[in-house]
Amino acid sequence: MIRALLSGDLPRSRALAVALVLVLLGLALAPFLFPGTRSLDVAAKVCVFVLLVASYDLLLGYTGIVSFAHTMFFGIGGYGIGLASAKWGANLTSLAAGGTLALLLSAAVAFAVGLLSLRVRAIFFAMITLAVASFFQILASQLSWLTGGEDGINFGLPPLLHSRVAAYYVVFAAALTLFLGLLRVVNSPFGRVLLSIRENEFRAEALGYSTVYYRTVANCLGALGATAAGLLYAVWLRYTGPAATLSFDIMVDILLMVVIGGMGTMYGSVLGATIFVLAQTYLRDLMRLASSGLEGLPLLPALLHPDRWLLWLGVLFIVCVYYFPSGIVGRLRAPRAG
Repeated sequence: MIRALLSGDLPRSRALAVALVLVLLGLALAPFLFPGTRSLDVAAKVCVFVLLVASYDLLLGYTGIVSFAHTMFFGIGGYGIGLASAKWGANLTSLAAGGTLALLLSAAVAFAVGLLSLRVRAIFFAMITLAVASFFQILASQLSWLTGGEDGINFGLPPLLHSRVAAYYVVFAAALTLFLGLLRVVNSPFGRVLLSIRENEFRAEALGYSTVYYRTVANCLGALGATAAGLLYAVWLRYTGPAATLSFDIMVDILLMVVIGGMGTMYGSVLGATIFVLAQTYLRDLMRLASSGLEGLPLLPALLHPDRWLLWLGVLFIVCVYYFPSGIVGRLRAPRAG
């Protein structure tokens, strides 16, 4: 049963299995284990970013595609829900229509970008996606009559989602289902072709596989996953805007999560997103406590001042990359870890 649910891709490490179960239970029981608005917001953000990072790992880790347009598709999902709800009313029909249109637009854009750009070298494709993503961000900021500009859009939700607990479980269930769907994709024959393209594009071509076709399909699937994550994030926030979904800072965060968790391992998105979001949220609080506790000692209180939390987040990332070059999942799956 579990093997079928995980598409035959078992953790293959006791420590990894325990970590994944703890994360799953923590997220499933978050409204009861961690009462409070902030804790529930963190849990919802973890759910969304697990899906977002997993969809990006499909591109980077499994196919070898370096794209900087992932936040663009994330933003399309957010604006699809926001505009539909704001213009057509806060009801399930509007949410469904807005979500469907966002997914169709993302698929069309991803197909066009992939078909026209994946024939070029990797660095040129990365630059093209960066330009397209920047264009969308500028467009969202400038079309204030439609998108709300830099202020974004606040919108309402149907009565069914007024409860924060109900909205959370919608986000959790959808993110879990879509993550398992991506896990099925990468463990299918299609996923194995993607891995062969990543390892040796010319050999895959020689075996009769059209690399442009497979990369384009992978690009579309990754875009749809990012759009779905944007839909869920907008539902949770009841808001969408350039800073919330289209910022390049989010793209950097996604890259960090993929590297921390481990590229080419869907489970890496779970651990990478969880660790990063928790550190991003609570590191400053922990440093404030540490700085207060060490008051009176030389140098240490200043080094641990909460204003320096980004510095220590960077240090944690460097340490993680140094000790886990293949990511946390890669390390845990190593023979000596298993």
